[in-house]
Amino acid sequence: MYINTETIFSMTQANQNFSVVARAVDREGEAVVFKNNKPKYLVVNMENSDRLLDLTEDEKIDIVAKRILNKYIGAFKELAK
Repeated sequence: MYINTETIFSMTQANQNFSVVARAVDREGEAVVFKNNKPKYLVVNMENSDRLLDLTEDEKIDIVAKRILNKYIGAFKELAK
């Protein structure tokens, strides 16, 4: 993944002034927020991004499954007993 150095922001920068990040996303289409000197979050303009539409059906299922598992992990652990 290519990261434009003009669209890299630290977590502190993004937290203190998110409008700067949003303007960068409007200008470039996406921005990367680093946490502990590692890329952690990708901020995209959903209106202009094909990134979300490029997922395969299996990838979409994996995303939904992960969300459900994280949300109901306590219930799944109880059922596993």
